[in-house]
Amino acid sequence: MDLIALAVPLFLLALFIEIFIDWRRGTGFYRSNDAINSLSAGIMSTTFGYFTKFLSLVFWGYVFANFALLDMQTSWFDWSPSGLAMWILAALAWDLCYYWQHRCYHEYSILWAGHAVHHQSEDYNLSTALRQSSTSFLFSWIFYVPLFVIGFPLEVLLTVGAINLIYQFWVHTQVVRRMGVLDRILVTPSNHRVHHAQNERYIDKNYGGMLILWDRLFGSFEPERDDDPVVFGVRKPLTNWNPFWANLQVYDYLLFDALHTRSWRDKIGIWFSRTGWRPADVEAQYPKQKAELSCFTKFDPPATRGRRYYVLAQFSVAVITALIIANMFARGGAMSVLVPCLLLWAQLYTLGLLSEGRSYAPTLEYARLSVIVPSGFLMLQTSSAGMQLSQASWVFLFIYILASALWLRKSS
Repeated sequence: MDLIALAVPLFLLALFIEIFIDWRRGTGFYRSNDAINSLSAGIMSTTFGYFTKFLSLVFWGYVFANFALLDMQTSWFDWSPSGLAMWILAALAWDLCYYWQHRCYHEYSILWAGHAVHHQSEDYNLSTALRQSSTSFLFSWIFYVPLFVIGFPLEVLLTVGAINLIYQFWVHTQVVRRMGVLDRILVTPSNHRVHHAQNERYIDKNYGGMLILWDRLFGSFEPERDDDPVVFGVRKPLTNWNPFWANLQVYDYLLFDALHTRSWRDKIGIWFSRTGWRPADVEAQYPKQKAELSCFTKFDPPATRGRRYYVLAQFSVAVITALIIANMFARGGAMSVLVPCLLLWAQLYTLGLLSEGRSYAPTLEYARLSVIVPSGFLMLQTSSAGMQLSQASWVFLFIYILASALWLRKSS
């Protein structure tokens, strides 16, 4: 049973409720362009994961089969008092491993490159929770290997891992302020707002997933303070709405420094150095200006109301498409969703460019509508996957393309 898939409707419901509260109160916690970018990154992470998430399962299964120290049985994890104690032990063990994974993801460059996308949003709301990386799968599995060496069953760890991830969704909000004694025990919205801050006081603090006790134990806890309001985002801002670039930005920075330093040791070492470190010769030749939070402004390029509505409508189509793809993946596996994912990624890319107001964005969107979408559906029709489209489906597709093109022309 996929707990995260079951939680998706609850995520969307909570998101709509928070948007409604934000609208009624006029708090300005949401901007459509930032929220769409966050959700686009989340959709990309999920759909890209259809082709990559099996890797961690292969590694974990191999470790469990060959190196497990204890022969734990899934039958030990039931609703009896001892079984519940085992579930709690597994959950605590996962949360501890998550703490160290999260901490290392902030403290080492190559790991931060995969995690930074989650922190790039300059707003903080439930859409930020869904802003996930498409590349963190490369290393995240490593931090949970000790649990399989101990002998925790794969099914148990996947369950507590899903619960841990689902819990982390609700703490990405500004609607909930302080929670008294719970702020001292659990990761709460107040504690996690600190983690998403770029204020000097708050950087690299509060790494916990469910329990803030790990941060208190290992010296990385910092409370939210009224006299130092949180400024969300990263010190090197993304300054675009491109979900692909969001995933590649920090890798590009590291590659630039690696190519321009004269030291072969630094060319390799920069990837494994502490986050923010740069070779001395590169720093001297290509200095980067230190962020000044006193004059910080959010990235918010102007867009006409018609363009914003067009992007919002097309993104709604993208969300529906992502849900359809999820169902296709559950039925037919990764290869059955390859073409639909390519179509979806192309749509997310052009929507990002439209939100930025790029002069060439409408041309690319017309190309997507007139070339990429029909070509993709023809590939689905003729592929071995055998997705047979009815005549009515083709009529609907034609209406979608024509209506979108006319709306885009009017909004430009």
